[in-house]
Amino acid sequence: MDIERFIAALEQIAPPELAEEYDAGRIGLVVEGNDEIGTVCCALDATQRVADAAVLAGADVLVVHHTPLWSPVTAIRGPTSRLLRALLSAGMNLYVMHTNFDHAEGGVNDVLASRLDLLRTERMAAGLVGDCSLDAEEIARRLPGGGVRVYGEAGTIRRLAVVGGAGFDPDLIREAVDLGAEAFLSAELKHSTARASPIPCLEATHYALEAPAMEALASRMGWHYIPDPPHVVVVP
Repeated sequence: MDIERFIAALEQIAPPELAEEYDAGRIGLVVEGNDEIGTVCCALDATQRVADAAVLAGADVLVVHHTPLWSPVTAIRGPTSRLLRALLSAGMNLYVMHTNFDHAEGGVNDVLASRLDLLRTERMAAGLVGDCSLDAEEIARRLPGGGVRVYGEAGTIRRLAVVGGAGFDPDLIREAVDLGAEAFLSAELKHSTARASPIPCLEATHYALEAPAMEALASRMGWHYIPDPPHVVVVP
């Protein structure tokens, strides 16, 4: 398959127009490589470890959720230089599916809801709310690594809001409450937001919430998935 057909296929899965405005210029093909696509690798992040594994696999494309080029690049040095050297010397394309994949059907939030067996789901501006019968321990057990921190008192949760990534926004929490949510699961929680929240906040890592969707995508497409969980230790 040539790269243009490959890109067209991915845009069917996660249309670029679904992306948030801040993703402009940061999704899609961010590093150009080979025109002909055979082997494809997939991961959450384009870390050096992931890039090296993709090179060893002979990948023509690495598909990730988070771009490694978030800020404008004015100098190519250090980790950025090493990463780009690995990709470019291998002729490897780097393709990013970020907030467009969050919002897409079958994307990050849908896979997260499925992993937690949420029923009777309703969409929010970002994320989903659905019925369940889970406590924090069971939620943590179903997510890959890192555990869950609970702010507030949460027993058995009958209706849960989930937002992959950094979704602890007060407006989103209020929207979730209006849809009957008894708790809110996301990542990167601010102290002030936790204290003001009318429902318990369950904080997981980006990896725990978003990697399952990339793994599911790789399985669905017949790609090679490269797991790369962060090293997280919770000290009591």
